[in-house]
Amino acid sequence: MRVPPARLGASLLLLLCPLLALADAPRDRFGAAGYFRIMTRPDFSGGSGQLGYYWLYGRLLNESPYAELNLKLDVLQATPGSDEVWAEVHTRFSGTSIRSADPGNGSFVNFTADYLFVRAGNILLDRVTWQLGTLESRWNDLHIYDQRPGTLLYNTVGLSGTYTGDRYDVLLAVGDSGYSLRPKKYNTVLTTAGHFRYRLIPGHLEVGVRAQVGYEPSVRGNRNALYASPGINYEDYVRRQVVQRYFENNPGQEDLVPVLNPRSAVSFMTAGYLGFGNWGPLVWDNMYLTFERKHPDQSYTENYRGRDWTVYIADQTDQRYEASFGNEAYFRIIPEKLEALWGIWVGYAFNKDNRIKPGDDDRLIASTVLRLQYFLTDRVHLLAETSIAREKSENGNMFRNHVDSVFTSTHGMPDSRGLEFGDSDVRNTWQGKVGIVLQPTGKGIYARPSLRLLYGIQYSSQHAAYGNSFVESLDQYNLYVGPESHWHSVVAIEAEGWF
Repeated sequence: MRVPPARLGASLLLLLCPLLALADAPRDRFGAAGYFRIMTRPDFSGGSGQLGYYWLYGRLLNESPYAELNLKLDVLQATPGSDEVWAEVHTRFSGTSIRSADPGNGSFVNFTADYLFVRAGNILLDRVTWQLGTLESRWNDLHIYDQRPGTLLYNTVGLSGTYTGDRYDVLLAVGDSGYSLRPKKYNTVLTTAGHFRYRLIPGHLEVGVRAQVGYEPSVRGNRNALYASPGINYEDYVRRQVVQRYFENNPGQEDLVPVLNPRSAVSFMTAGYLGFGNWGPLVWDNMYLTFERKHPDQSYTENYRGRDWTVYIADQTDQRYEASFGNEAYFRIIPEKLEALWGIWVGYAFNKDNRIKPGDDDRLIASTVLRLQYFLTDRVHLLAETSIAREKSENGNMFRNHVDSVFTSTHGMPDSRGLEFGDSDVRNTWQGKVGIVLQPTGKGIYARPSLRLLYGIQYSSQHAAYGNSFVESLDQYNLYVGPESHWHSVVAIEAEGWF
């Protein structure tokens, strides 16, 4: 039977309509991504479920539960490859507590709205992406330490513009960091930042520099601004005895409080970056060198004679500096069989105001971590990791090597003034971890999700160098007298993934 041409054409058009509609259909406007880790770590040594104190020994078995959810909405979509205007909204929620996995028991008090910003492109200038809102800007992480030394504008809300060329990108930003630095005592901290990154050999070698400066102006009369309380001795400040000493030296003058001196402040961070790889077994190496001057603190409260007094401490906290070198290298030693991560971290913190009290503001730290992952099958792997770390206090003893060494300090003599603690200015720590890893998505040291059954062991020169509930008092009425502890081990069942 002969079909009329008009009818045949109409029939073909009806068949093609769904395909034409599919071709013209817009991309999904909404997207979600995230990350999580959750674990249980039975601890038979009286610990709190973490192998050591913190990330310096490698993040594995030293971190807490964590979850984040990143949301994106395309407000205005552009045709791929075109120079049309586009706009999108981003937000992220994250927290460090999951029910039954940590002391927070999943309370929303432990979660925050990390950022909210609008990002738009091809407005006013081609190849420029504008960002308005929170401005956090990251470069490559050092995953083995869970550190981000190249991060800019973490505390800042404002406006940034990023130009992306064929082989380089440039960022300029301005905003305010006051609410992040002092949430309940806000004062403007004008913040500017910029970076330049150049790909010398695309895919093989790139370099970059980043810098950020914060300025807090002096505002006489604003109770939330920076001030200096006159005549403060640094030892009285660290002992929290400033008010007591003032009244001892000025009897009967309780109502004659000295006039406060307003202060401005400048803080900054600079970072140099070198990335290289895709040469032989080296997949990629991220190297950072950073230097930072921290923003001063505003005040604290002392209670004396039944009354609270505010002590302003800008002059005691405005000379804190920190320098660091961090590196992480990713290797495929035997393709499809053995991969490795190797990290190095060296940090030096110094406080020009502090010459008497040991602490994190005056110390030298160094660490190296090596992780190997061997692929028994596509989805069953063996993991082994080891780390060595050394921490040295620059202002005297900070660590207890023995259960009873709280009584001694320099040269074995008691420190009656209480500025030192323990009998050593050095803490040396070694950790080893080994176990089975199941990865449903296949081979790769970064493949996720990852299900892990691990055993970890630590030796530290410090007594009980891990989170614990031991009683430190050596009072004769202490009922919880425990043994000296330098070894610590945990068994861990963990899940980690991103999506």
